[in-house]
Amino acid sequence: MVAPSLIPRKPGDRIKTDRRDAINLAKLHRAGELTAVWVPDQAHEAVRDLVRARLAAVRTLRQARQQLSGFLLRHGHHYNRPAWTLMHRRWLAGLTFEHAIHYIVLEDCIAAVEAATARRDHLEVHIKAALSDWSLRPVVNALQALRGLALVAAATLVAELGDITRFDNPRQLMAYLGLVPSEHSSGQTRRQGGITKAGNNTARRMLIEAAWSYRFPARISRELLLRQEGLTKPIRETAWKAQERLCQRYRKLARASKPPTVVTAAIARELAGFVWAIAKQVQAANT
Repeated sequence: MVAPSLIPRKPGDRIKTDRRDAINLAKLHRAGELTAVWVPDQAHEAVRDLVRARLAAVRTLRQARQQLSGFLLRHGHHYNRPAWTLMHRRWLAGLTFEHAIHYIVLEDCIAAVEAATARRDHLEVHIKAALSDWSLRPVVNALQALRGLALVAAATLVAELGDITRFDNPRQLMAYLGLVPSEHSSGQTRRQGGITKAGNNTARRMLIEAAWSYRFPARISRELLLRQEGLTKPIRETAWKAQERLCQRYRKLARASKPPTVVTAAIARELAGFVWAIAKQVQAANT
């Protein structure tokens, strides 16, 4: 199976027949110009639909929270402490307004936030249950050894990428995720720009969100220690190596006055390499 969008095609070729297509595909296949794609099975597509439903629930929750915050700001109410906690909910219950209609709007916004939160939590429970029968469950469990990749993030990453071991080297995975810098060079001039942002947007966002956790010093927290229980020693060593390198890399780039977005993109790019290495270790252990 090859990617139709990556089949080389001449700009002036306006004639399309089955015979010409077959001959052209045979020539391109012989020249090695066709790009193979990984085809997921039905079970994998089902898990991917489930994690995408959770992402939709997260977007709905974010919109509901923004609407509630905007309504409160319009009426001069601002919460200076961490929001969306039990104390925040009690603060909302004690608000006063001039008109009775505003209380109806407030309760409606709160109900929307609570419904979106319940939907997100409900889907996360189903994601955990779906992993028991999934063929890529060992990869999901192994990726949780990495800092910033808990169960839901690891499951989303694997569901979007599929078989990570199909990439021959980590550079291919980085390029697939669009985490490599763009370049426009000619002659003696070499210019690099921002990341290409090609490939799967959801998987790239998961890695960038995980990269933010490496701004803190390298350490194994209690939660991370529990996630690493039952994993083999090589996987745990790779995860610790990733922490040491990426935390040091983050501090080095930050001291160089790089923008935070540039730093996290660079950390996410290197984190993709460790994801590929752990997936390879899981494959070697299961063969």
